[in-house]
Amino acid sequence: MDTVAASPALPAVVASRLRTSRTELTERWLARINERVALTPDRVFPTDDLLDHVPLLLLGIADHIEDPARTVTADSVVVSKAMELGELRHAQGFTEYEILKEFEIFGGILFTFLTKLADELEGTPQDWTLCAMRLFQAVTLLQQATATRYLQVVSAQVREREDRLRAFDRALTHEMGNRIGAVLGASQLLEAFDLPEEERRRLAAVVARNAAGMRVVLDNLLTLSKVGAARQQRHVLLPQAAAEAVRQLREMAQADGIEVMLDDDLPSVEVNAAAVELALANLVSNAIKYADPSRPKRWVKVSGHHDGTAEVIVTVRDNGLGIPEHARPRLFERFFRAHTDTTGVNGTGLGLNIVREAIQELGGRVWAEFPDEGGSAFMFTIPARRGTDTESALAI
Repeated sequence: MDTVAASPALPAVVASRLRTSRTELTERWLARINERVALTPDRVFPTDDLLDHVPLLLLGIADHIEDPARTVTADSVVVSKAMELGELRHAQGFTEYEILKEFEIFGGILFTFLTKLADELEGTPQDWTLCAMRLFQAVTLLQQATATRYLQVVSAQVREREDRLRAFDRALTHEMGNRIGAVLGASQLLEAFDLPEEERRRLAAVVARNAAGMRVVLDNLLTLSKVGAARQQRHVLLPQAAAEAVRQLREMAQADGIEVMLDDDLPSVEVNAAAVELALANLVSNAIKYADPSRPKRWVKVSGHHDGTAEVIVTVRDNGLGIPEHARPRLFERFFRAHTDTTGVNGTGLGLNIVREAIQELGGRVWAEFPDEGGSAFMFTIPARRGTDTESALAI
């Protein structure tokens, strides 16, 4: 409620001038943000939708100055736009501080504009006090709406992550428990009985397969904790990295009757050993786990080629179960599992997400294709440096 009596003429004039100057004020606001906050213009206004928000907010403020009884309320269009701004700012990765600073600058520009109008227009101190009060109230309400929506999105994200982490804990405990149980059971049988050689080989394969699976899970967890951290990396040639990844899983593949093939013509380019070995180990491991039991011959093939640019494309192709069409858009999400109903296959839903993050950290990209004849093809790119450029790197 206004506590200062004033003529209705001045607020209407101020509101009209504010509407007329909204583009100029928006440009001034953007320039001030770029000067005082560590944001680039494409972060402040990355889309046309966001560019439209501030002029609309200014129209709402002008309406409130003219008649606060019919404008900036909780269910008004302008408050809705302010809340959309909060959601967009969250999507852009803004912090709470940056949002508060944004409105501090916004309010400062508007009060400077009001001060200049006071030098040009007639009005009593009571009239100008009323306009200033309404301006402050409008900016505060919009700031609250933006910050409230931003915090709502943050809270929802935190809850979702907590739920996913709990699900991950359950999946990890289940998978590791099953694998440890299988290893212990097989090893106890090997120790306790004088078994035929064929049975001993079968139990040894159980131990090897589950130990390899646990190693992949632990490597995933270790890599997930380090993704994005600066650390020295060992570099090798791509054929060496691929051979090491295949070697780690060869016994697991043999135990399941799956042939793992490695292309002899992999490009001789330098790669980050840890990231590429981890990516290939995850992709080959998935291909083994989701092999199609109905096929008489099951296989996985690792190949690669130059794509005509400064990149190499590495492909892990299989003739397995493939991926259900409805699950394909979410394949690389953390904790997502496409084959939750596949009997006898445990997993945490981390593997493909870690592959993507590790390869993106190298400057590459990851995707999947699904041939008409069945199976899957997972591809990733890596920046290509010829082997002749890597002699010094290989000595690290």
